[in-house]
Amino acid sequence: MPTFTALTTLPGKEQGEKLGEAMERLVPEPTGIGVFEIEDDSGLWEIGGYFTEAPDEAALAVLAAAFGAKPFVVSELPETDWVAHVKRELAPVEAGRFFVYGSHDADKVPDNSEPLLIEAAMAFGTGHHGTTLGCLKALDRLANEGFVGKCVADIGCGTAVLAMGAARIWPDVVLASDIDEVAVDVAEANVKANGLTGKVICLEAAGFGHPDLAAKAPYDLVFANILKAPLVDLAPEMGANIAAEGHAILSGILNEQADDVVAAYDAAGFDVHTREEVGEWTTLTLTKR
Repeated sequence: MPTFTALTTLPGKEQGEKLGEAMERLVPEPTGIGVFEIEDDSGLWEIGGYFTEAPDEAALAVLAAAFGAKPFVVSELPETDWVAHVKRELAPVEAGRFFVYGSHDADKVPDNSEPLLIEAAMAFGTGHHGTTLGCLKALDRLANEGFVGKCVADIGCGTAVLAMGAARIWPDVVLASDIDEVAVDVAEANVKANGLTGKVICLEAAGFGHPDLAAKAPYDLVFANILKAPLVDLAPEMGANIAAEGHAILSGILNEQADDVVAAYDAAGFDVHTREEVGEWTTLTLTKR
């Protein structure tokens, strides 16, 4: 079955979400709609629809004009078995002691590694992206320095790979939260697949906005692998929820954005412990003064 995409951009989340809602009324209707902030600090949002029939390009042009968006670009995608494709393309990843793999590579898990199983069908946040890889390396580095996390949270957890990494090496329960209900379901499935049920608790929450997260504060380690803007917005909450001499491991930061994030966290009471670039992405490990 052919798949068609229709993509556009416009400035502002609210306007993007309204355009996404308007696209739901198209005929033929889209099978899915996504509204995402573009990770280049431009302030632009991408709005995309997926269709099993060729979309009505005239109707799309009217919507674009009505919402002040760029003209939609409509494309037909080749038929692809995406899970098989991901299995071929995503080789296992090593980040210090951590080994991130799919079940199709279970025979490649090295002895004395800390294995983290993420299935190909749940491939966002697997460790292959520079942000996730940087965070796992930062976690490994802290552990090698003798740090032991006793109260750990993963904010914006995605697949929960970072929370699971912490739960693999330390005995205490780790909280993993995400604002997206689907991400929480994926995280829970990954936790179960890795035999970490009860060691990682998955919550639906924005930032620290959940009673269970509030009850465990202050934390001695918090992961936040999200984007620059929400990281900057989260800085005061991080300052309020991390104990003195506790750590924050942050990523989702383009290299040219890192100084702005450092400045926001300096104002919230944090010093830079380590700073590492993986490709175009920076991972920061910060220490609360």
